[in-house]
Amino acid sequence: MKKLGLLLACCAFLTACAPEVGSKKWCDSMKEKPKGDWTANEATDFAKHCVFKTEE
Repeated sequence: MKKLGLLLACCAFLTACAPEVGSKKWCDSMKEKPKGDWTANEATDFAKHCVFKTEE
């Protein structure tokens, strides 16, 4: 049970460090990530926030 708790805590910590979608840091990170590894949502968000830079 302790291992599961430790695993969940590590996952939460790592995801908390991810840059906010649409931020300059996120856009730069996506530019370095191979396009074949992008999810459909990442591709949509990249186009929306990094290419067309729409305001919400």
